[in-house]
Amino acid sequence: MRIFLTGATGFIGSRIVHELLAAGHRVLGMTRSDEGAHALASAGAEVHRGHLEDLDSLRSGAATADAVIHTAFDHDFSNFVANCEKDRRAIKALGSALAGSDRPLLITSGTGMGSAMPGKPATEDVFNKEHPNPRSASEVAGAEMLAAGVAVSVVRLPQVHDTVKQGLISPLIAVARAKGVSAYVGEGLNCWPAAHVLDVARLYRLAIEQCEPGTRYHAVAEEGIRVRDIAEVIGAGLGVPVKSISPSDAGDHFGWLAGFVGMDLLASSAWTRKVLGWHPGGPGLLDDLRRMDYSGDR
Repeated sequence: MRIFLTGATGFIGSRIVHELLAAGHRVLGMTRSDEGAHALASAGAEVHRGHLEDLDSLRSGAATADAVIHTAFDHDFSNFVANCEKDRRAIKALGSALAGSDRPLLITSGTGMGSAMPGKPATEDVFNKEHPNPRSASEVAGAEMLAAGVAVSVVRLPQVHDTVKQGLISPLIAVARAKGVSAYVGEGLNCWPAAHVLDVARLYRLAIEQCEPGTRYHAVAEEGIRVRDIAEVIGAGLGVPVKSISPSDAGDHFGWLAGFVGMDLLASSAWTRKVLGWHPGGPGLLDDLRRMDYSGDR
């Protein structure tokens, strides 16, 4: 297939490029920069110039492809609500170019959207529109496109990691470095799911190859790691003390991250593993955190 990939030079997208090319697919990768264009061409992908706010560039890229994988997202979490709305518009633009065909559109969301109630792992069969995470806008847009006849499916992401980046944990490390203490909220027993970036890239390939409209896939290798355990590994890496922060003080300590750091985000991938034959085998989150270099200002 000729696959249009947004976010093709990003943390996850760049790995998807290599995964797709290795499987014999052609990749049309979107980038807004000369540096990104060079990276894509060097990898063996075709280059499409565009960006998330240029909806015409999204539509034109999708129009020439056999399938679309949408991973681009503005990760400025201090403007998270606005960026989720930006993603909603991007998904609708991509979908409009695919309407009336059976060409698949694979979009991206978060595992929290599958949480039916506190304390139970999120599952693929649930879409909780009332979840406080505004990323629900992405799945709402996907559902609207599905109803309009677009072959939409969803990959839901946990904390995606290697030894350089770890999703929301990277800004958590930045807070710990700036404050001189690695903190968690309350008892820190709330859990975050995780998966290694190469396992996640493989899941995207399997999901686009086995497209089933209306399905949701969980890219979860570890169902939940306690945030207190994460904080302890960060503290050891930075050489700073580890302590609990009360919920009432979380906003002052964590800033915008306070809205996430106390969330319990357990998530299962049992169904995804079964239907896609996905078997994650990469390093665990805590192992990658122990191996990372804490000496620089990341």
